[in-house]
Amino acid sequence: MKIKPIQISLFILCVLGGLFALMFLSEQGGMQEAQLQDDGFSYANFAIKYPTYRTFLDLNQKEDSSITRQDVIKVTEIVTPLEIETVENEGKIAAVQPIQKLPDFSKIDTTQLVRIKYPENNPGFAKELQQKLSSRSCRIIHYGDSQIEGDRITAYLRNRLQHMYGGSGPGFIPLIPVYRQISAMIEPSEHWERYAVFDPTKKKFSHRKYGAYLSISRFTKYQSEPLDSIALDSLPIVKASVQIGKSKKTYAKFRRFTNIRLHYGNCNYPVKISVFSDGELIQQDSLLADGRYHQYKIKTLKTPSNLRIEFEGKISADFYGLTLDGGSRVQIDNVAMRGASGTIFTSTNGATYSRMMRQLKPKVIIMQYGGNTMPYLKDSTDIDKYSQRVTNQVNWIRKRTKNTSFIFIGPTDMCLPVNGKMETYPMLPYLNKKLMETCLENNVAYWSMYDAMGGKGSMKLWVDEKLTAKDYMHFTWKGTKIISELFFTALYLDLKKPMDNDEL
Repeated sequence: MKIKPIQISLFILCVLGGLFALMFLSEQGGMQEAQLQDDGFSYANFAIKYPTYRTFLDLNQKEDSSITRQDVIKVTEIVTPLEIETVENEGKIAAVQPIQKLPDFSKIDTTQLVRIKYPENNPGFAKELQQKLSSRSCRIIHYGDSQIEGDRITAYLRNRLQHMYGGSGPGFIPLIPVYRQISAMIEPSEHWERYAVFDPTKKKFSHRKYGAYLSISRFTKYQSEPLDSIALDSLPIVKASVQIGKSKKTYAKFRRFTNIRLHYGNCNYPVKISVFSDGELIQQDSLLADGRYHQYKIKTLKTPSNLRIEFEGKISADFYGLTLDGGSRVQIDNVAMRGASGTIFTSTNGATYSRMMRQLKPKVIIMQYGGNTMPYLKDSTDIDKYSQRVTNQVNWIRKRTKNTSFIFIGPTDMCLPVNGKMETYPMLPYLNKKLMETCLENNVAYWSMYDAMGGKGSMKLWVDEKLTAKDYMHFTWKGTKIISELFFTALYLDLKKPMDNDEL
């Protein structure tokens, strides 16, 4: 049978007409999963994604946001971020263009800045921050999710505050870097393995002694049961090392550290430690094998260009990491937890956390969470519960620190695909609002990164401007500097002029 072209055309038109007709039966938001609300059909547990005629013909009004590209550009031009002083141009910058310690408010429209919110029941909060930052020694611990991985945001803030108040060094560095970071060079040998309380791929240790930095590095497998002398004698001696050096790609301030601390605990068997600087042995000891938390001090007259720490033992201790400090003034630790929502602190051993915090003596703790939990929050009740969990974490930490100020940085704008377009999560504005309310009620300052970006719908425009990656989540290096400077400038506006101090 010969099929005529007109028959083929009519068949195609009938199929297309039928498909178009189905659009009138499709329901707007018919497919609902958590906050995902695509058009489609749904019945019981059966659902099919299918556009409505209004979506297909683009007849729906754009309700996601009224923000425009010019609005985002205006946000990014409020401040001027600092550049990294590399080894090659460091001298040139120092001679021609000194580092700008303070923001140039002759070029900043402060009315456009999103300010930090402070608890109404603590009007002296900002003054307390200024006093702590101006003190002889002020350690800040910056906890956060993958937004701060690789020392992003933290490094920029650290550099700014160290230029403003004094201090040097990159602070905390894990023995096993699991992501690229620019602040210092760390090269572990073989045998090392990392265990983090926030890592879902690793079985959690029964002792739960993950310390203040919430991760552990070991050069032998963890022994859950004590070994007798016979079993111990049968084990081989394992040697491992870690090499430390200053990075050539980081801020000049971070390339100066002489106060080195190795943090460890759960050491129940002999472990020998040897420290070499440029190949020369400068220290040799045995770690304290009493099972408690300790810090091993390494003091050098100048920043080591090649420091190697060697370990030798049959059973490894738990190593919480290194702190590389300049000795005094401002030190900021970056503690990035990929995939975390900031609710795992209470699941760790409180006694070990307390002992470590008594040694670190942090005066300020910054917590930056919310993004990872957003996709799983179905309604306002879920958000209320999450906000309460965050409060419980803050109170748990507060009980184990002394006179510590807390600042919470909320989530960025976040997008999900709706009918082929990227739109802000419907519940995100309420999450940001609820976190702010909860923090302020519990003596925690709050900075809305969501509002600082421009609010609803801003993430897509930040991606278009190449300020965030195409995952619609993480900042690019350029975007990181801008958002970090926005936070720093908001913080500086609430601080008095810093006290005079000598450069360290």
